[in-house]
Amino acid sequence: MVWNGKLTQLDANRWMIPQEEFPGMRTDAIIYSNERLIKTVLNDNSPQQAANVACLPGIVGPSMAMPDIHWGYGFPIGGVAAVDADQGSISPGGIGFDINCGVRLIKTDLTLEDVGGNVKPLIDALYKNVPSGLGSKGLTRLGPKDLEEVLIDGSAWAVRHGYGWERDLEVTEECGTMAGAMPENVSDKARKRSLAELGSLGSGNHFLELDVVDDIFDETTAKAYGLKKGTLTLTIHTGSRGCGHQIATDYVQQMERALHEHPVDLPDRQLACAPLTSKLGENYYGAMCCGANYAWANRQMITHWARKAFEQVLHEPAENLGMDVVYDVAHNIAKKERHTVEGHSQDVLVHRKGATRAFAPGRSEITMCYRDYGQPVLIPGDMSTGTYVLAGRKGAMEQTFGSSCHGAGRQMSRKTAIETLNLAQVKQKMADGGIYLRAGSDDGVLEEAPAAYKDVNEIIEVVCAAGLTAKVAKLTPVGVVKG
Repeated sequence: MVWNGKLTQLDANRWMIPQEEFPGMRTDAIIYSNERLIKTVLNDNSPQQAANVACLPGIVGPSMAMPDIHWGYGFPIGGVAAVDADQGSISPGGIGFDINCGVRLIKTDLTLEDVGGNVKPLIDALYKNVPSGLGSKGLTRLGPKDLEEVLIDGSAWAVRHGYGWERDLEVTEECGTMAGAMPENVSDKARKRSLAELGSLGSGNHFLELDVVDDIFDETTAKAYGLKKGTLTLTIHTGSRGCGHQIATDYVQQMERALHEHPVDLPDRQLACAPLTSKLGENYYGAMCCGANYAWANRQMITHWARKAFEQVLHEPAENLGMDVVYDVAHNIAKKERHTVEGHSQDVLVHRKGATRAFAPGRSEITMCYRDYGQPVLIPGDMSTGTYVLAGRKGAMEQTFGSSCHGAGRQMSRKTAIETLNLAQVKQKMADGGIYLRAGSDDGVLEEAPAAYKDVNEIIEVVCAAGLTAKVAKLTPVGVVKG
């Protein structure tokens, strides 16, 4: 469906759906895009979802969508909305079914020359050590007591049990442990789905990507992040697996039932929500924090097994290879933060669904080693393009509650990609680009084909031109493991 509503261009990078466009809108909706990208935005009617989000009870500031916006469940993917911490509501559709899907970047001191002919063996070892594909199981099995601790402690549990280094926690959002976790609010079904999946990649758009640091745009910040031109990095993109999906499913159902008991005037049932201070709202928030912690533990376990893969192939300890975590960001989450709203400092809950926190220099939430430079913002493109490393800037604090984009954004549905793209051609494109690909399924390759995504370079130009972020480095792939 094509968007036919009113859309006013505010400047080169922002478009507005005014509050008066639809009944029930409590605020404007702002879409970050340029004149080239906006055409793809209008093709899938996701602006309607951005307008719908503006109807959320307790919303403060505009409903926002990043330039990688596309159709999602309730909220558009790429959506950002802040609600008042006392009078606002929380919506599972504003976080997504893959709670704390996110990106982790690991640097190395290795160059391609150092690795020699071992790129393919490295990717093969990563493929073996980090199970991928639909229903994949991790190499570590949890008992019920372990799972309880994972839901509460997140990455800290993994490090405590020898899966990683203590310093990994310092460069993970929330230090890898979201406060407020309430495991008693996680269903037995969600727990059962969680026991075997820790340390697995899953399917869909999840991946491991071996990259070369090709371009440095900000030498000072890149040095602070530990990035050096010509060295290899590893990007991990995955989330909370069945744990987060089941938590979201459980609470979407509960909130939809609650709409019958306490009607809320919403244009879309997929926006089902509960007051943040209600019992249902508190229960979901506590369960969401558990899902977020599971995801951080998952990426921490994958980090451990990725380091083991490098050790197995290169016969050197990971410490000697300089395999430190640069940063780990969440891009499907809701967080309690303090922001300036209409000139006043206010406690809010920020829903980020397919959007990355992008705090500017000086915020206390940024780990001390990066506080003077801005939070690292990790933005993958399609599997042939690589990843951008950005830094949060003042404009994000002023405009988007400290938020930026999270990736390239789809321009073709998975179904359309499978039906219209040619598998051999996709694989040949990767090979022609010097990229070695391992994937769990042929359909997965087609779903995640480069043609299915927008141009990440355009996405990056928008968020940087709008003052939300600044470019630090560009990473180019030489090997990919796809879920």
